[in-house]
Amino acid sequence: MSPDISLPSRAMQAKVGLTLATLIAGGWLGLHTYAMFVFELTWANLPLAIAMAAVQCWLSVGVFIVCHDAMHGSLVPGKPKTNSRIGTVLLFLYAGFAWKKLRDAHFTHHKLAGRKGDPDFDEQNPRNFARWYATFFKRYFGWQSLLYVHTVVGIYWLLVGIPMAQIVLLYGVPALLSSLQLFYFGTYRPHRHLDDGHEQAFIDQHNTRSDEFGTLASLATCFHFGYHLEHHRRPDVPWWALPEARRAGVGDSAGQREKHGRIAV
Repeated sequence: MSPDISLPSRAMQAKVGLTLATLIAGGWLGLHTYAMFVFELTWANLPLAIAMAAVQCWLSVGVFIVCHDAMHGSLVPGKPKTNSRIGTVLLFLYAGFAWKKLRDAHFTHHKLAGRKGDPDFDEQNPRNFARWYATFFKRYFGWQSLLYVHTVVGIYWLLVGIPMAQIVLLYGVPALLSSLQLFYFGTYRPHRHLDDGHEQAFIDQHNTRSDEFGTLASLATCFHFGYHLEHHRRPDVPWWALPEARRAGVGDSAGQREKHGRIAV
């Protein structure tokens, strides 16, 4: 059996998950609304605008991680329809993504992690960040997403009259950078191939590794998604409990498993 993880009851897990999801998604939507419809970009407040863009980027990552928990049913355990509804709405608002398409692709990623057929993996460029990201972007940002983003930008610019510089800095840049942040910390770093002798090789069929970040750094970089081996071994654990899974030894290497018991894979 897998190492013990002190997860709360289903009801408490749902309360924690929904509370955090409300704070993240609410902050994301609130900041976006303020940035588009209240804030007026000037040279004098440019530093504030850049800080807002950075916060919005981080919140955008959080929104996607909330949707990711919904895919695995760990946002509201035992309530698949609730998970689906929340994920559908947030993914559409995030970038016009289709819930079922992304959920199915993510399950395929877990099944074929780091191998041929994994939609998150670039088998031709397993060490090249730029080429792998280009492949990743083309696979997920289809014409529906591009149409959605262009429609939103067109409405803001042509109908509402928001300056294009403000739209780019406070909507476009955070959205693009959040995709880079998610890709780098949640896909590329965990699954990339490394030169022999430089870092730890993959230790099991999940073909992934975890970052050695502390809890605060892990939260800041990708809402603990850098604890990636823990996630692949226990996809039922919500993002906010991944540090506990790490402390419990879910991501321990083969040489450490005897201390905690056999890892469920």
